[in-house]
Formats: sequence, C-alpha cells, structure tokens
Amino acid sequence: MSFRLQPPAPARPNRCQLFGPGSRPALFEKMAASAADVINLDLEDSVAPDDKVRARANVIEAVSNVDWGNKYLSVRINGLDTPFWYRDVVDLMEQAGERLDQIMIPKVGCAADIYAVDALVTAAEAASGRKKPITFEVIIESAAGIANVNEIAAASPRLQAMSLGAADFAASMGMQTTGIGGTQENYYMLRDGQQHWSDPWHWAQAAIVAACRTHGILPVDGPFGDFSDDEGYLAQSRRSATLGMVGKWAIHPKQIALAIEVFTPSEAQVTEAREILAAMEQAKSNGEGATVYKGRLVDIASIKQAEVIVQQSELIAGP
Repeated sequence: MSFRLQPPAPARPNRCQLFGPGSRPALFEKMAASAADVINLDLEDSVAPDDKVRARANVIEAVSNVDWGNKYLSVRINGLDTPFWYRDVVDLMEQAGERLDQIMIPKVGCAADIYAVDALVTAAEAASGRKKPITFEVIIESAAGIANVNEIAAASPRLQAMSLGAADFAASMGMQTTGIGGTQENYYMLRDGQQHWSDPWHWAQAAIVAACRTHGILPVDGPFGDFSDDEGYLAQSRRSATLGMVGKWAIHPKQIALAIEVFTPSEAQVTEAREILAAMEQAKSNGEGATVYKGRLVDIASIKQAEVIVQQSELIAGP
C-alpha cells in the first residue's frame, strides 16, 4: 500500500441519477417522488437553444418550491464552450437557494475547466453568504477528458462524482457507432467461428474508476440510450458495478428500479461478506493471516472487499 492512502468517497447513496429536462417542469414533482437517489435537472443537451433561458428559470424556481425530500439535488449546466454556462452558474448561485446540492459540469476536458467553474462558484458563495458549499460532478465526454482524467479528478475539493457520457465520448473518439452505451454490433472477437461481443466502454470506465478511487470521488456509469432494452441496461449496470462504479444514470423512469436493483448489495451478498469478516476475525484470534471460506482462500484483502459490500449496505439502509 502506498504511503499516501486513498481518501474515502463521499458517504451517500448514488445508485441512480434520474435526469429530466429543465424545459419540462411538469416532470419535476414526479422526479422528486421517484426512488432515485440523485436528481439531475438538465439545462444542457435535453434543452433546445431557444428554451435555455426559460429552462433555467424553471429550475431555479423548482429548487426552492418542490419538495425534494432527501434527494441529492443536482443541476447540469451548459458546457464551457457555450454562451450559456456562466449565466447558469451565476443565476443558480444567486437565486436557487440553499436546497441545491450540486452542479454537474459537462464535457470536461482538463483541470482548468473545473478551475473556471470553481472560481465563479466560490466568488458567488462568498458574495451571497451561502452556508452550504456547492459540490461538483463532472462528465467525461471527450478524448481530452479521458486523457486528462486523473488531473481532472484532482482538480477541486468540491468534486464528488464523475460520470462517462458515452454518446459525446464516442463522437470525440471517432467511434463508428450511434449507440449510447451497451455492446456494439461490430465490436466482437471470433473464436472457433463464433462471435463474442465485448464491452467497448470498459477501458474508459476502468480509467474513470481508478482516477475516482485515487482521489476519493464517486465513479458513476452514464446513460444507456435504449430504454426499451431492460436486459441490456441491466447487463451494462452489472459490468459497471463489477468494475467499481457506484450507480448509473436513468434517462427514463423505468430505468430507476433497474439501477437500484444492481447497485444495492443483495441480502445474499451482505450475508456472505459478514461471514467472511467473521471467518477472518476468527483466523486473527488464532494468529492466522488467512483462512478458508466455502472452499476458497480468504485473507486481509478479502476483508477489504467484504467491508465495501457491508458499508454500501449500511449506507443505503441509513441510520
């Protein structure tokens, strides 16, 4: 283990992030009543240019007037390459009130992007006397973003989460696909004449998880575009959870339950994790550094793996 230990990620549930366009305020109450852990009100891709100003006003009003319960409330601003983002930040900071938890920054390509937003938010907080600091989530959506992912993850103490935006990422990389997430028809291997499909997003997701875990940030899987394909969504979610991601976006309400199913440790998983911890505690009392559990070796590393599952379960269960 390095002398510099990995800091822990924020201790809050982030199994499902439900997105809704700021231009459709009729959806806000339904979003608030959903089972999603995080609500992302969107001012970016789902809002047409002519609707940006109205959407921003809708979101500002909703932050204070809708009962969001215990949801973690986030607003996705427009990209730094647009004329909208600075006004998004200023108006949110000056008008939205203390209920807003987070600003999501899209299409981040380097640490300087985070610095720009951080400087504006910090000044606005000081000017308004805001007591609760705004947190950030960033979306990696470009070749530059994935190339600079580690420096981005270290860019600001406000940063709590990072997601992969598959569609813009694919476009930036020049990938031959119009799909948003999931396996791709032509991304396969051949063995004995049989096609075997692998995951084209795997390496980018793994890079994001590594950067996030290094700097104490929540790694989150992004959108799955085909909301008619429940099995495809579940499959990608399970791959992401196995890699170490803590949750996934929902771009349709039907995806909420699927994300929660995958990113909530099952009763069987929690039971096994607790049994491993008990077995290792017994081994420790016997002066042993390892033991056998259900026919397989478990050791100190197994403790850490089991503790992750138990901690997730306890976090979701709440106090």
